[in-house]
Amino acid sequence: MKKKEEYESEIDRIFDEGKEDVLHFFDTENVRHPNWEQKRVNVDIPQWMINSLDRESKRIGVTRQSLIKMWLADKLEQREKAS
Repeated sequence: MKKKEEYESEIDRIFDEGKEDVLHFFDTENVRHPNWEQKRVNVDIPQWMINSLDRESKRIGVTRQSLIKMWLADKLEQREKAS
C-alpha cells in the first residue's frame, strides 16, 4: 500500500507533465469550501429599496437575493483591493 506522500508526489508528477487529468485522484463529489457555508441573515429594507432591487433584478434576469449577493460581493472585493 502506498503512503500518502507517495501518492502526492505521483499526482504532482502527473500534473507537472500535463499529459493526464489528475481530477480522478480527488473526491469531487464532496468538495467543501472554507467559509462558504450559508448563514441566514435578516435585514429590514425600506419598500422603495425593495422596489428598486426588484426592477434591477428583473432587468438583468436574476433573483432579488442573487442581485443582493452580487452587489455585496462586488463591494467587499473593492474594499479588499483598496486596503
